[in-house]
Amino acid sequence: MRIAVLKERAPGENRVALTPETAKKFAALGATVAVEEGAGSGASVTDEAYREAGVEVGPAAQIVKDADIVLGVQAPDPSALAGAKPGAWVAATFDPFRNGDLVEAYAKAGFEALSMEFMPRITRAQSMDVLSSQSNLAGYKAVLVAANTYGRAFPMMMTAAGTVQAAKVFVMGVGVAGLQAIATAKRLGAQVSATDVRSATKEQIQSLGAKPVFVENVAGIEGEGSGGYATEMSEEYRTAQAELVSSHIAKQDIVITTALIPGKPAPRLISDAQIASMKPGSVIFDLAVAQGGNVEGSKPDEAVAKHGVTIVGFSNTAGHLAADASALFARNLYNFLSAFWDKEVGKPVLDEEIGDAVRLTQGGKVVNARLATT
Repeated sequence: MRIAVLKERAPGENRVALTPETAKKFAALGATVAVEEGAGSGASVTDEAYREAGVEVGPAAQIVKDADIVLGVQAPDPSALAGAKPGAWVAATFDPFRNGDLVEAYAKAGFEALSMEFMPRITRAQSMDVLSSQSNLAGYKAVLVAANTYGRAFPMMMTAAGTVQAAKVFVMGVGVAGLQAIATAKRLGAQVSATDVRSATKEQIQSLGAKPVFVENVAGIEGEGSGGYATEMSEEYRTAQAELVSSHIAKQDIVITTALIPGKPAPRLISDAQIASMKPGSVIFDLAVAQGGNVEGSKPDEAVAKHGVTIVGFSNTAGHLAADASALFARNLYNFLSAFWDKEVGKPVLDEEIGDAVRLTQGGKVVNARLATT
């Protein structure tokens, strides 16, 4: 069983899908592990560190030759996999809903694409969930960037010259990223409030010491879909939420937006008029900017100034913490493959529940049910 890892080719992608730690673990399962030269440089992992862990290091063509499994952060172009075994597995993030052509190309090339974004949110798959591990770091980084951009202090400071008021931080969307954003903002001393379409998150918000901000006058609406993901809300709810948020957002110094809906563009949470209501010097960090953005006018990797408010957002927020993001991503991949490792045949054998959920292509066809219905 040969496991290969190529250097990431996407612009600005500093993460790597294998660390020396997980390489040793794969070797303990009986696998041979090979990594392209320089693959870990952006994540502070040297070629020598890989070699010390028993990893073969070399040029891309050599590394991928006869590979049974290829691991990636972002799925490589199928042309980069020439020489891999027919039907080789590729476990990576594919962004399948937006990259239909890439998925089709994998099917035509005869590879078995395993999309880590499609990992079901069930208890036994939590350690394999790359979206959660990367979102956790992204929520943390969003607050640090917002704090650095904000021209004032976060905590209240009582000094001989007078009192500095604590910053007011509002987190919109309380998934993994939102919860980490709340916790980080609280640690920095801010007054934190948060909102979400799922009423079940109220207790989570309060448990972190933040104030929940929820629509109370629209009954019978719940925004939790299958697998614990948020769903699109009704027009009635969106109107009520917009009114509530408008009155609240005008009083905030920092807003962090984190709302994403699988397979759809990011929902618009903040309009230009709402931005205009905020105080000059306020900051908005749009964590969903790469999927279309929660904030009107936000642009990936650009600081946009509107009405005296600075709007920031990265196309790859977790990638700005490449070493930790890589370590977690690599563990997710190891946990995934090792959970299904069959010692008798010397390779992983996926079950139906998780295998059918993550498998995009097999036998020259697109086989994932979620893609067939979109």
